[in-house]
Amino acid sequence: KVRYKQTVLGAVWALLQPLGMMALFTFFLHPGEDGAVPYPLFAFSGLLAWMFFGNALGSASQSVVANQNLVTKIYFPRIIIPASAVGVGLVDFAVGSLLLAVLMAAYGTAPGWGLLLAPLMVLLLAVAAVGVGALLAALTVAYRDFRHVIPFLVQFWMFATPSIYRPDGVGPAWRAWMPLNPAFGLILTFRWSVLGGTPDGYDLYALAVSALTSVLLLLVGCLYFRRVERGFADII
Repeated sequence: KVRYKQTVLGAVWALLQPLGMMALFTFFLHPGEDGAVPYPLFAFSGLLAWMFFGNALGSASQSVVANQNLVTKIYFPRIIIPASAVGVGLVDFAVGSLLLAVLMAAYGTAPGWGLLLAPLMVLLLAVAAVGVGALLAALTVAYRDFRHVIPFLVQFWMFATPSIYRPDGVGPAWRAWMPLNPAFGLILTFRWSVLGGTPDGYDLYALAVSALTSVLLLLVGCLYFRRVERGFADII
């Protein structure tokens, strides 16, 4: 309610953002089809997952500074703040998923057994967003430069993730390292699981590496956050 308070379109913004970007990339890139999947559907499914991750990461990283009045007045586990910021993104994702289902029906695309993996991919994207978001939120409290760095970081991160392109054109050396980006393998898997694709060996490798990276980022981010959170009230 707070997110869309005093907006005319309300939750429709959760649909317009990925839909508008899908139209933009389809118009300018127009790369044809990925097998049996039309590019608009290919792009929308990737952008839906990416926007959940990117928006959740951006919100979580700014969440502690944005709630400084709450932080200085009452004690509670501060990790709740970035975690709740990620949770809000799930609402937008759920709304966008409805439009994805409509687009799939319009294009005659049906998911297969892999659809069972889609909720797990969303959960792992949330795990990675909480981990990185908590780390950046703690750093933003101490160094306000990160408020300017993070938007650029998120934009760069998007183009390092196969949300709008296929990873086939990436060189073999880079293909081995790119799944260290947690969003890389998770969005690849989310796409084929929703659109009814069949994973190959690289897809499974990317999923394993990205899933492990997500868990490690959660541990590192939360441990650092817990280590420095006692000083938030003094320096914020």
